[in-house]
Amino acid sequence: MSQPPLGLYIHLPWCERKCPYCDFNSHETNEIPEQAYIEALLQDLRQDSDRVQGRTIETLFIGGGTPSLFSASAVTELMAGIAGIVSLAPNLEATMEANPGSAEAEKFAGFRAAGINRLSLGVQSFNNEQLGALGRVHDREQALTAIASIREAGFDNFNLDLMHGLPRQQPEAAAADLETALGFAPPHLSWYQLTIEPNTAFNKRPPLLPVEDELADIQDRGEELLASAGMDQYEVSAYARPGRECRHNLNYWQFGDYLGIGAGAHGKVTSTDGTIRRYAKTRGPQDYLSASSHRGERILSPAEAVSEFMLYALRLNEGFTIEAFEQRCGNPFSTVAEQVAGLIDRGLLQREENRVLPTELGRRFLDSVIAEFL
Repeated sequence: MSQPPLGLYIHLPWCERKCPYCDFNSHETNEIPEQAYIEALLQDLRQDSDRVQGRTIETLFIGGGTPSLFSASAVTELMAGIAGIVSLAPNLEATMEANPGSAEAEKFAGFRAAGINRLSLGVQSFNNEQLGALGRVHDREQALTAIASIREAGFDNFNLDLMHGLPRQQPEAAAADLETALGFAPPHLSWYQLTIEPNTAFNKRPPLLPVEDELADIQDRGEELLASAGMDQYEVSAYARPGRECRHNLNYWQFGDYLGIGAGAHGKVTSTDGTIRRYAKTRGPQDYLSASSHRGERILSPAEAVSEFMLYALRLNEGFTIEAFEQRCGNPFSTVAEQVAGLIDRGLLQREENRVLPTELGRRFLDSVIAEFL
């Protein structure tokens, strides 16, 4: 079984304020131990270097937390250190998540000089009332200014993160958010519905969310706006102009490999013998800094590999090829042929020569489709 492409995920876990909907490994702080953490990340990568197995890093993604709280000099040191440990592709896609705060926007040019060539800006909404309900630390004007700053800093590739189905949000307000974002002609837009996750403040004190009819109206109107603006949906909540799809996330959805460094980071690697391993790093930032970075590792069974492949691949509008399924899972297609045939009969999947993909109905009931393989 051939090895898939390899990416690198880097987790910077600190943020200014924990949002009530956030279930990520993020921690509020007024002071970030930048130097110590950068050194720990590079040591973590050195320990993981045997997982590379001769491959080149094709994509890199710095997530959080709020990575843009780090200084441009710290990101420069990190990027240079990474390049000294692993081989980076000449056409590396290097993404960094950023918040629209004015202090972060001032660093965008420095991040660009450090080697970051794609920013993902966490706007979420352009409505100040909604931003307050979401616990965001920026306002509408800061969001508008930050988007302009991205272009001024020389980024021709960036993503805007936008949420819908917000507390008490009407379809008109959701459409207005989307129209504002599209007015900047972003190369990529992540547009997804707010969900209430366990272990969040919203789970303990649920806000009043739009009802199902309103959510359906928001979805329908939003998809029309995105299509008319030339944004192609290629994944459940991802829209892009041609050639601007997020390569790093595509690697996840196509069941590729990735190293994970940083507090709580996860990784997936495929050995030359076809063994697929998932691993995770120490979750707490202070524990990560003071102890071994590794927390645990497990080998996927053939059945688990199939389930995980379908969980990710069927999120893509283009689905997957039979060849990709067999290469990435190490299983013959016959192991899922019966389930696929049944879903085709129900109008949830379709077969186009060597490709299996969800129908429009299947995308609407994707959880039910994926459940057939779990």
